[in-house]
Amino acid sequence: MTPNEESVLSTISLEEPWSLVETFSTMHRWMPDDVNKGADEIIARLRRLAIPHTVHEPEIYLSVPLSASVEVDGQSVRAKPPSMSLPVPDGVTGELVYLGANVKNLRNYTRNAADLFAGGADNLADRLKGRILLTEGFGNPALTSIAEEAGALGLIVINPGKNIHWGTCTTIWGTPGLDDLSRKPKIPVLAVNNPDGKMLIERAAAGQAVTVRSELLEGWFAQKIPVVQIDGAEDPDRFVLVHGHYDSWDVGVGDNATGDATMLELARVLHENRGELRRSVRIAWWPGHSTGRYAGSTWYADTFAMDIEDNCVASVNCDSPGCRWATSYHKTTCMAEMKTHVTSVIEEIAGQTPDWIRPKRAGDHSFYNIGLPTYFSLSSTMPDDLRAEKGYYEVSGCGGNIAWHTEDDKLEIADRDVLLTDIRIYTLAVLRHAAAPVLPMDWRATATEFADTVARYQAAAGETFDLTAARDATGRLAEALDRFHAAVEAGGLAAATANDALVRLGRVLVPVNFARQPRFAQDPAYVCPPLPMLAPAMEIADLPADRLGFARTQLVRGQNQYLAALAQARRIIEEALS
Repeated sequence: MTPNEESVLSTISLEEPWSLVETFSTMHRWMPDDVNKGADEIIARLRRLAIPHTVHEPEIYLSVPLSASVEVDGQSVRAKPPSMSLPVPDGVTGELVYLGANVKNLRNYTRNAADLFAGGADNLADRLKGRILLTEGFGNPALTSIAEEAGALGLIVINPGKNIHWGTCTTIWGTPGLDDLSRKPKIPVLAVNNPDGKMLIERAAAGQAVTVRSELLEGWFAQKIPVVQIDGAEDPDRFVLVHGHYDSWDVGVGDNATGDATMLELARVLHENRGELRRSVRIAWWPGHSTGRYAGSTWYADTFAMDIEDNCVASVNCDSPGCRWATSYHKTTCMAEMKTHVTSVIEEIAGQTPDWIRPKRAGDHSFYNIGLPTYFSLSSTMPDDLRAEKGYYEVSGCGGNIAWHTEDDKLEIADRDVLLTDIRIYTLAVLRHAAAPVLPMDWRATATEFADTVARYQAAAGETFDLTAARDATGRLAEALDRFHAAVEAGGLAAATANDALVRLGRVLVPVNFARQPRFAQDPAYVCPPLPMLAPAMEIADLPADRLGFARTQLVRGQNQYLAALAQARRIIEEALS
């Protein structure tokens, strides 16, 4: 760490961030008016600290769960409806059918039904049509769409513990466009807790019918988006985008008051030390994360697409830092090209070498299709052995605390010491990104990941499909990147030339690895495998003969897409080196 970096980090304090955590611990932030009150609290603090900011107030489409129940044997079982599920205040009645879940995949947003159900997915339509599906898990979008396509009247998911978790169940990312509306869920979805779920399994075995009821508030709501702009001294147009959501379920301390507090302190510290920044830092607080399926960040990606396209150098998400017992960095979200950068930061601040998870199609990662190198979302989490010792199941936030998305996500979920460590990590990572003469993306690591993915897909496809062209193109990209990065490291390229190429490479290589839809569109909210245009290779060898030709056709087209993208990336490199 340089003396300048040490000086900046020495100004970090818990006074402002912990004060916001305490304030948010008493403020519900899921009803639209209450969400705006949360924004007003952030805005008031930015004004008091004299931090330059803008407040946008778009109308975004929200679906706010109100109440739900399952009626069986004359009793009413408490439930929660995920946002975007179909409201049925008058009730829907049907026979209850239980399909046991593959418990290893409870948090998996896969569309592969065979991975979701322990007993397989054969004849789903025959088993579910006109009935209500009961299974373990969370009301996620992939499971909802599978149940709907099979003709189920509704879906009841049994959460793993004593609490019921709020969530969302649509595959639509952000406010729907006209083409998306057909994917809006057309069935009611309810979540129940584990004890009540076990009782319902018994009723399903007896062939009983149940009635599900749910109420949701849906419509267009004006929601506030505070955005801080801290201009860099040398290249103010280019910026690092740091972002996280301030709406939450209930008071949502670990998800995401601690993230909001981290961004507030980051804004204060970097504004006070803005002379250290070559390029700018933009910090945004999103509404519509929980009840709009990332509608706030998607609105921003849509509205400022050209500015992001031309000038944004990275997306840094801040969700659930600073939580109780979250002292490990073995599940740190990061794209390959950013791992060297993030590793050095976590090693210096936390004394740990992080392990990685691939960025998911989740959180407020609404910028994959534009092509932003991305790191963080979840950063710190509790160690696996501690989670096992406590008997906790896996959740997607709160540092691994199962208070996630429940009424128990209160002040005790935050930890001052962990929060301070995470603020220091975010500050150093963003400071280095904004201050470095040459941007810290290493696309050689991305090419290595591509090569590993292509090799894995070829091994699965065997002789059924030939990915030699993709393999060779990946090798040529790796060779070009070796020459490019060698020139950068030797000082043979002007920083402006190198940085322009590094940004342009992201616009090509990130969508290739993280998006199925065109640039500036939004992919559905389920798993996107690495190099998705080549991913059918993983299943082609096992397909029946009547589907083989279709799979080959898709892979031919996908390989062409991949080859064209890599050729474009090589042209960017050659232009920079010429």
